[in-house]
Amino acid sequence: MTSIPLDQTWRVVLLAALLVTGAAPGAFAQDVSADQKAVIAVADSVLVALSSGDSTTLKRLTLDSAVVGGAGMRGTLLRSWGLYIHRKTADFTERGFGATALVQDRVAQVWMPYDLYRGTNWSHCGVDAFTLTKSQDRWRVASLVYTIEQPPACRKHPAGPPGH
Repeated sequence: MTSIPLDQTWRVVLLAALLVTGAAPGAFAQDVSADQKAVIAVADSVLVALSSGDSTTLKRLTLDSAVVGGAGMRGTLLRSWGLYIHRKTADFTERGFGATALVQDRVAQVWMPYDLYRGTNWSHCGVDAFTLTKSQDRWRVASLVYTIEQPPACRKHPAGPPGH
């Protein structure tokens, strides 16, 4: 019996899946890429909705049971999205950039650096970690946990302050 190194096991599994389904290797990769783009788009849309106080869009993009929380200066706190969804106005602008996504079947993770301004004043930066699930051909956020940091531990948006 031949042993396969653990770091190459995924290649064997992928090849077996391709042989069983009859899919061409490029077709499989394109599906993953499309899903990665889709989950990053959802994460971006959540940040835009949060920054504009758009509760209708937040409800559409999140599960009813979704949680949000920060991990940083004061420990970790998780709460329901309700506090964000029922806000009437936004008092901040949060912008993500340089996102990466991992997708497996109907579960995805988006890791996205961000910066946050209150009005035109710098507040902080960090990383947003979104967990998404797909049902009925639609990706929705199940959780968002973020860090709250200051440079050099995190980076500001490469485009500079909002509105520039």
